[in-house]
Amino acid sequence: MSKICQITGKRAMVGNNVSHSNRRTKRKFNVNLFRKKFYWVEEDCWISLNISASGLRTVNKIGLDAALKQAAAKGYLNA
Repeated sequence: MSKICQITGKRAMVGNNVSHSNRRTKRKFNVNLFRKKFYWVEEDCWISLNISASGLRTVNKIGLDAALKQAAAKGYLNA
């Protein structure tokens, strides 16, 4: 399972590693992602999402139904 938020579409990024030496290496910046279960009142069921911390704030701000519709419109939801 890839590390992608199903609400915001955030994914891991690659950047430079500051090692203060001559070796040029890259490092991976992972997204703050976790698995969370939500109760979807409109459909009367539980759903489980891979969601980032910013995605959780989005759900808290606009609601689960609106966040799912927004994510489906942008193509982030894969189910």
